[in-house]
Amino acid sequence: MIINAAARIVAGFSRKRFDRWYSKATDIQENLFKHLLENGRKTRFGKEHGFDGIKDYDSFREKVPVRDYEGLSRYIDMIRAGEEDVLWPGKPLYLSKTSGTTSGVKYIPISRESMPYHVSSARNALLMYILKTGCTDFLKGRMIFVSGSPELDMAGEIPTGRLSGISHRHIPAYLRSRRLPSYEANCIPEWDKKLDAIVRETADKNMSLISGIPPWVEMYFERLLDFTGKSSISELFPAFSLFVYGGVNFEPYQKKFFQLIGRDTPSLETFPASEGFIGFQDEWPSEGLLLIPEAGVFYEFIPADEFFDENPQRVALSGIETGVNYVMILNTNAGLWGYNIGDTVRFVSKDPYRFVSTGRLSHFTSAFGEHIIAEEAEHAVTFAAAKTSSVVTEFTLAPLVDNPSGLPCHQWFIEFNREPEDKALFARTIDKTLQEKNPYYSDLVSGQILKPAEVYRLDKGAFNRYMESIGKLGGQNKVPHLSNDRKIAGWFIENEKMTLLT
Repeated sequence: MIINAAARIVAGFSRKRFDRWYSKATDIQENLFKHLLENGRKTRFGKEHGFDGIKDYDSFREKVPVRDYEGLSRYIDMIRAGEEDVLWPGKPLYLSKTSGTTSGVKYIPISRESMPYHVSSARNALLMYILKTGCTDFLKGRMIFVSGSPELDMAGEIPTGRLSGISHRHIPAYLRSRRLPSYEANCIPEWDKKLDAIVRETADKNMSLISGIPPWVEMYFERLLDFTGKSSISELFPAFSLFVYGGVNFEPYQKKFFQLIGRDTPSLETFPASEGFIGFQDEWPSEGLLLIPEAGVFYEFIPADEFFDENPQRVALSGIETGVNYVMILNTNAGLWGYNIGDTVRFVSKDPYRFVSTGRLSHFTSAFGEHIIAEEAEHAVTFAAAKTSSVVTEFTLAPLVDNPSGLPCHQWFIEFNREPEDKALFARTIDKTLQEKNPYYSDLVSGQILKPAEVYRLDKGAFNRYMESIGKLGGQNKVPHLSNDRKIAGWFIENEKMTLLT
């Protein structure tokens, strides 16, 4: 096909750009830092923070504190009220609407300068895949992105909506005729009705690329098989040759995914966010994602175990070390300055800069000082499932501090697609594996401060029912795998049937 040959040619032309990212990442970041400062001086934020006096990164750290969304919200309110030159010159092209954990809806600015990077980074991820694997089969058929609604509202004079809806308006013309679902189906607000409409539209199409957050694509696959009566997705879509995903760790979902597909299928991991497109997979197989140094984002990093200290270490990309769990801080060409995105990462390589996502700063379990992160919990679930030939659909972990039946402990709430034959072995394995990954937790158990974890089985559909109860079923919404409180656990205890695995 002409499009396949053209894609290989374009991928070849991209090699020089990727080589620069590999060999000159810190130089690229330094030049971008200067560009951001030059534009930031023209803004209200820049004037209030003395950008004219910033000569280097050290002085930038002194003048620009790290903030979360609440810390920038007054500037966002000014933008929504119609003011110009607040965080970035002019007005944002869009405001991307996301769900906040403490601030309700968040409005993240996307500027005329930043928008092209959201599009080009997704394209570069596919070009890298072609360049490194030589595979272009995914271009032969139709493609689908299981996402939120593309409809946009207005915040004053600025269009606002989900990033997927904004990106929908910037799909290259040569891909629009091949993309599904239709605009009408994508705009259906109720997730179940929307999913049924997508199934009807795509069941008889030649799907070759499917993209979305794993748990929701998994639900799409299940609905497809129920609707068509086929035994596997590969039987339904023989051309399906690439799964593109991001947002969550794929490992806990992988076994069930390939079970539904009926065969192993190549995948491409990405790290898109409203704040910027952070990275994508550049090796197959690979540990970690390539950090994109040239996408309008100047990165900073704070060791996660120092984040809440009075004066935590704060370094640019050139100062990171491998093996350290960092909180990622962004400065962008849409006007985010010292912005705590809330994600934690660990670098596995500095040549080139590759990282793995280790979770969310707000999603952790440390009621007893163990500070368990998502990466550790997900590994424990995956290992326990593999050892017991079970398939886990979804899970979450919460601490039980006041245990009426004895010592405090962790409680796991797990939904299975295929239950373990030896349920007690699953429960022992998940706790033992977590102890091996986290020495603080191991010390607490061996010192009889905590008893081994309680692992509960939930009925099928429990996590979807929970997400529906909080209005976050479908789209880009993700179940927190870790909590430091009892909100999610309490909902399950009150609303779902549970069985203790012993």
